[in-house]
Amino acid sequence: MTNSETSNKPSGGSVALDLLKDIVIAAIIAAAILFFIRPTVVKQTSMQSTLNPNDYLIMYKRAYVHHQPERGDIIIFQSQLLDDRGKPKLLIKRVIGLPGDTITISDGQVYINGRAYNEPYLKDGYTTGQIYNYTVPKGKYFVMGDNRVVSVDSRSDEVGPVSASSIKGRAVFRLYPFSKFGKI
Repeated sequence: MTNSETSNKPSGGSVALDLLKDIVIAAIIAAAILFFIRPTVVKQTSMQSTLNPNDYLIMYKRAYVHHQPERGDIIIFQSQLLDDRGKPKLLIKRVIGLPGDTITISDGQVYINGRAYNEPYLKDGYTTGQIYNYTVPKGKYFVMGDNRVVSVDSRSDEVGPVSASSIKGRAVFRLYPFSKFGKI
């Protein structure tokens, strides 16, 4: 082997430095991605038929940095309910009422500001419970699951209206099951 052949061969230190550089770049990219999104797994049936248990979702964490939730958004928020370990539960529900809206639920129908609200995504086609002229407080949102028969949501004192500060993000994409892969 000539001197010129050995000088073109990378040294062990150079390979290790290149590998370290690649690892640091990958870690920075991963951290940047996780700043914006978070994987989430659906655990309950309250959002059926839209979302089912074990659906794997991507939550956009920065969805509400520059604007407020809109009616129909599917949000993930920290509730006052506790999980099996005694920690606050994250819930996933659909935004129905915005701050200042008046909500009435009567005879299976939701009314927003006196007008019947069309909800084609409902599992059973109706909403259980009775609420009369409830005004959503400033800075809060009235949320419900799509499977209204089993959903514990803003209709319940256990959850109530959701404060903007407890919203962790918006469900934007389903990764699994692959047969339903795509935007939510």
